[in-house]
Amino acid sequence: MNKGRLILIPNFLGNPNLDFLPPYNLNIIHGLTDFIVENEKPARAFLKAVQSPVHQNDFEFHLMGKHADRADFPSYLNACLHGNDVGLLSDAGLPCVADPGFELVKMAQKKGIEVIPLMGFSSIMMALMASGFNGQSFRFHGYLPHDNQIKRKKLKQALSDLSRNETQIFIETPYRNAAFIAELKQQYPPHTLLCVAVDLTLDSESITTKPLSKWSNNEKHLHKRPAVFLVGM
Repeated sequence: MNKGRLILIPNFLGNPNLDFLPPYNLNIIHGLTDFIVENEKPARAFLKAVQSPVHQNDFEFHLMGKHADRADFPSYLNACLHGNDVGLLSDAGLPCVADPGFELVKMAQKKGIEVIPLMGFSSIMMALMASGFNGQSFRFHGYLPHDNQIKRKKLKQALSDLSRNETQIFIETPYRNAAFIAELKQQYPPHTLLCVAVDLTLDSESITTKPLSKWSNNEKHLHKRPAVFLVGM
């Protein structure tokens, strides 16, 4: 029996818009009933938005979010071993990039299951493209640790890497956007360039690059807006 495939499905970054999805993606997604997802509610909303012909009651969801039991992960690929395709769906953006799912992909590779990544948006790559910073050498740090001492150490290392013209990329919990900029202003030279990309793909999208000295310590307009932060030269 031929094995099924693990399909990596990008989700919208903001409001659903079918114009953003190529027909190739839709044709594959419309044929799936079995999904590995972060959370069931956003997954159902996505499948409704892409007008899946499958009835909502006929979907099977396996959870991979932070509260999931990782001991169950191997069983999520059973359908593939029996010849059926399984979709791995992110809550937003690309699966496995600043996102859970890589453990399932690693398991699939070990089991000889073909992994198919579909085309989609990456807020990290879009922000890098529009920042004006070096796109050939960059480092993505993800979320910084909450411990202030460890955070300061990582930011110090990032500043050292920046001196080699290596773009530094961070994301932060949206309610901490302004606080993160204030932390950068406190630790980095004022001439350091900071790009903040918010609400990518939305009508309210904004991508701004300027020296830290030009950013205020309380950027209230960024509060609770999904953002990517890039530090560059």
